[in-house]
Amino acid sequence: MKLISWNVNGIRACVSKGFNNFFKEIDADIFCIQETKCQPEQINLEFDGYYSYYNSAERKGYSGTAIFTKIKPQTVTYGIGKPEHDKEGRVITLEFEKFYMVTIYTPNSKRELERLEYRQVWEDEIRAYLLKLNTKKPVIMCGDLNVAHQEIDLKNPKTNRGNAGFTDEEREKMTELLNSGFIDTYRYLYPQKTEAYSWWSYMGHAREKNVGWRIDYFIISENIKDKIEEASIYPEIYGSDHCPVGLEISI
Repeated sequence: MKLISWNVNGIRACVSKGFNNFFKEIDADIFCIQETKCQPEQINLEFDGYYSYYNSAERKGYSGTAIFTKIKPQTVTYGIGKPEHDKEGRVITLEFEKFYMVTIYTPNSKRELERLEYRQVWEDEIRAYLLKLNTKKPVIMCGDLNVAHQEIDLKNPKTNRGNAGFTDEEREKMTELLNSGFIDTYRYLYPQKTEAYSWWSYMGHAREKNVGWRIDYFIISENIKDKIEEASIYPEIYGSDHCPVGLEISI
């Protein structure tokens, strides 16, 4: 099974930059996107052979997630049952026979870390949500998690220490998640691989120089780690300040 996740930084803009071509070429079984930045009525994006699910933020032009799947899910859940989080359209869960598929767009702590306190609450709630799912069947979670977990996951760790996405608090929450029974699939296969990034600033020709961060992930239940076949990053695919990431798994 081939799975793809991509923060498109505005699906309408990304469609104008070749999204559909990549979607068709990669031929994923499940394709998750984050930061759609639109309401369902603002875009007519459907693909033959796929079921489509959108979760939009109440605030227009902000946040939002979507999933396209060839396999019809048994159930679809929007959000995590917490109104203070769910109004931003950041989570979709599809239940399949053998696993849950969850796409997540984690809130950014923002400059001056104005949202870090909220982010810490979010992390605890999300971890509890995933752990509850994991008691029923394995979980595959993907998305823009807005954190570079280890120093190897960004180009300039020393100068970025304490900045949004690389605070000790955010990194510790990722560690807590992984220690609670989950696997970062890319690092599981490639623990020492450097310069493997999924996001680049639009400033200073960062992408051209590969001055990036790995903040987009596939996280899975530890008890299905032996089913991982490949974990991929697609830096050659443009259309957003993020590139797609992928997972191939035999489940």
